[in-house]
Amino acid sequence: MTELGTRRALACAAGVAAAAAAIGAGELVAAVLHPSASPLLSVGSFVIDLTPGFLKETVIRAFGTGDKPFLLIVLLVLLLVLGAVAGLLELRRAPLGRVLIVVVGLVAAGAAATRHGASVVDVTPSLVDLVVGVFVLALLVGRLRPRAAGEAGPTRRGLVIATVVTAAAGALAGWGASAATAGSRRVASAIARVRLPKPVATVEPLPAGVSVGVPGVAPFLTPTADFYRIDISLSPPQVDPSSWQLEVTGEVEQPFRITYAELLAMGLSESRTTLMCVSNEVGGGLISTATWLGVPIRDLLARARPKAGADMVLSTGADGFTASSPLSALTDGRNAILAVGMNGEVLPNLHGFPVRMVVPGLYGYVSATKWLQSLQVTRYSEATAYWTNRGWSEKGPVKVSSRIDVPGRSVAPGVVAVAGVAWAQHTGIARVQLQIDDGPWRDCELGTEASIDVWRQWKYRWIAERGTHTLRVRATDRNGLVQTAKVADVVPDGATGLHTVQVQVG
Repeated sequence: MTELGTRRALACAAGVAAAAAAIGAGELVAAVLHPSASPLLSVGSFVIDLTPGFLKETVIRAFGTGDKPFLLIVLLVLLLVLGAVAGLLELRRAPLGRVLIVVVGLVAAGAAATRHGASVVDVTPSLVDLVVGVFVLALLVGRLRPRAAGEAGPTRRGLVIATVVTAAAGALAGWGASAATAGSRRVASAIARVRLPKPVATVEPLPAGVSVGVPGVAPFLTPTADFYRIDISLSPPQVDPSSWQLEVTGEVEQPFRITYAELLAMGLSESRTTLMCVSNEVGGGLISTATWLGVPIRDLLARARPKAGADMVLSTGADGFTASSPLSALTDGRNAILAVGMNGEVLPNLHGFPVRMVVPGLYGYVSATKWLQSLQVTRYSEATAYWTNRGWSEKGPVKVSSRIDVPGRSVAPGVVAVAGVAWAQHTGIARVQLQIDDGPWRDCELGTEASIDVWRQWKYRWIAERGTHTLRVRATDRNGLVQTAKVADVVPDGATGLHTVQVQVG
């Protein structure tokens, strides 16, 4: 390699080292001051807010609940690439490399400052990013500049220095990431100290037969660790239950605030509810069922006394997410609750600790606000929410739907169990039918109904013959509404169509 080529390679390494050192320092400072002020998370959240709805849907389809790790990896790679570019610029036309780092640092600071609930201190980690990045870049690239006549040019020693600094910066970044879990550990400690009172109303034991007994079908109750998670937070907010308050305001006769202890003292009730994301494609897995513990939202709204004409409740979470729920859906007697418990335990932080909303019959984008902070009674004509501002519909009632879970793509000839789940929330499933190839629709055997707010398992005994076969399923709700075969995208209010699978028998 020529001397110029060596300098350029070392300049790229120096830029990467500067970027890594800056990231590590910023994350470490955020861990000490305020974990949610992480420059990386702030920029990531900013990117999420600016990303068009169609692109978000593409990412969710491709990565599902792994969309957030994917975004963080992309951001890290991009920052390291920008670091390499900054190194080259600094070598060729100083101080343009440092200017690039300053611009990136200011973008991160701006992203942190505009996050929901941000304070002045939240920009500090990004400013530390900026200072460390500029210092390291100037220091390393300065060693690569042409020397005076007679002096030696860059050597392997320079490459070793850049490599060592990069490794040290990477270690610092790891240390910062580890330290950043301090906030999570504090919340985990707070969760461990919570003692939920015994519920005043418990759910009946699951009736016999809710499971159709076919291996491979989604369990009737989803384990908490497997419950889907889709939200706008790269890292869950760290909310202290001792200082948490819910504000109920807007078009009400009696606005008020309630603490976590006061909410628990209202009397907790258990209920089972199936939740699903509006991004769930036909046959998709962004749907889960749990046993929830909480307080009916209608009780809090009754205390506030909504004014005539109000038709919507705008809920806001600590992450800045907002949802527009129909006032009628929160007061019509369904188990719409402020949940504090999930599957017999305190609500996990990933799912909205200390308090989240659970509303049967509505997609999560208009109802499932996590890390809840406020309920504002208002009107659809007066306010909009996070996703409605991005092209989704104002109201998101869950559509009648069904899914085939088994069999797989290939089976042996003979008797084959075809089975899955169906749902028509807050109405109930009355019938599930299976079509094989283009034959007639055949009634399936239904699992026992636990409630109209949860999904229902179904199965069919299929005599499978050799060849390639197409299986198609549809459901009918208790009002006689048959699941539509019309194919529609998830935007603006949920996908439609019949789940269809091909099975090779042989």
